[in-house]
Amino acid sequence: MNEILVGRNDKDIYLHARYGNRHGMIAGATGTGKTVSLTVLAEGFSRLGVPVFLADAKGDLAGMSQAGSIDKIKPRLDKLGIANFAPVADPVVFWDIYGKLGHPVRATVSDLGPNLFARLLELNDVQAGMLEVLFKLADDNGWLLLDLKDLRALLTHASSKDNLALISAKYGLINATSIAAIQRALLGLENSGGDAFFGEPALDLADFMRVGLDGRGIVNILAADQLILKPMLYSTFLLWLLSELFEKLPEVGDLDVPKLVFFFDEAHLLFDDATPALRKRVEQVVRLIRSKGVGVYFCSQYPDDVPDVILGQLGNRVQHALRAFTPRDQKAVAAAAQTFAINPKLPDVAKAITELAVGEALVSTLQDGGVPLPVERAFIVPPTCRIGAITDVERVAVRARSPVGAKYDNAVDRESAYEILTQRTTATAAPGAPTSTQSSGWGKAISDAVFGNGRREGMLEAMAKSAARNAGGQLGRSILRGVLGSILKK
Repeated sequence: MNEILVGRNDKDIYLHARYGNRHGMIAGATGTGKTVSLTVLAEGFSRLGVPVFLADAKGDLAGMSQAGSIDKIKPRLDKLGIANFAPVADPVVFWDIYGKLGHPVRATVSDLGPNLFARLLELNDVQAGMLEVLFKLADDNGWLLLDLKDLRALLTHASSKDNLALISAKYGLINATSIAAIQRALLGLENSGGDAFFGEPALDLADFMRVGLDGRGIVNILAADQLILKPMLYSTFLLWLLSELFEKLPEVGDLDVPKLVFFFDEAHLLFDDATPALRKRVEQVVRLIRSKGVGVYFCSQYPDDVPDVILGQLGNRVQHALRAFTPRDQKAVAAAAQTFAINPKLPDVAKAITELAVGEALVSTLQDGGVPLPVERAFIVPPTCRIGAITDVERVAVRARSPVGAKYDNAVDRESAYEILTQRTTATAAPGAPTSTQSSGWGKAISDAVFGNGRREGMLEAMAKSAARNAGGQLGRSILRGVLGSILKK
């Protein structure tokens, strides 16, 4: 049957895979067992042939690539009466934005879109609107924005006095002061290592949705121990992935098993400092993405780290212990207790949350007809993989047998906005470019034909645009952007 054994008390408690796309929440204080619960769910989905994505913020999820040890968990196995336990490694592919602990994960600046890029740079509303104008300018001219040097070249191009006036007249008012502020924010992103994320080959979502030869779904683990130190980059990257899935996957309705399960660790970072407009878009994506066969599972210390409108969409819950030491803790305990379906055998849910032992949790999953299981207090079963970090030698061995290494390990830098705009600047400044002495006669006519005259483009500009359009295929001619501003690619 398509079920995942989550926990056990006097009975087995399962998560039914046909409701795996109804999303979920794993919450609890540090050290209470959230990582084990996440591993059990991820491993269970993988066994059912469902690809999984998760971020490894502490380095301990990498152990999924190795078989577990019975000796370390024998007391738990004996306590739960599990006799047929067999340690098994999960099929894992490692990823890393910085390319050190896994295959590089890249996106193009154009793919990220103006909305998420404005969040990444922490721009104000005026600056964000100006960035949207510049993205539109690049789209219309076929200037591919692949990496940060492309965006910097676009900002430099727009900041010149003549171009400011032309762009403002066509697209809306922009000013040099705001462009300079965006350039400073871009410099900060580059200095913090964010430029490693932008470039090609960009991530193909199909490579996140692979199934191994044995029928198990690939577990994609993003090394995030360094990335988590840059919360805005971490959360923006995850939001981009979610928006890519939402925009590009077809509608499939409810399936026997999800097409992909996505785990968001440190979920509060997704919503901290998010503008109301962005939060509303994220809520819309989470609400609708289940119809595309994607399950989203949030992991955080407190359940109320996730907005109420999203929390109400999470049908599968695992709540580990919270200690009500502070008013914040007490509020979180009360909020968590109210989200569970009532069980007469557990009359005081709030008290139970504060009394849970390590590895114990309150569990409620969706049952037949999508009805929530009355909350059960249970011990989480151990996963078959290792729980904890791996050695460098083990990581190298996993990477060596990866099916996607040849595709992503080497960066590609093709012609894009930087080369095109640099070429235009060089051509304008080169000897023989139009000068004040070429104001009449054949000299001016030839100059206008080659370099343009402000009213119509010259041959050099036309050739540059043509090259950009050819390099980008349909990108330069017809660009549509989705709910979070990412490119819709048909």
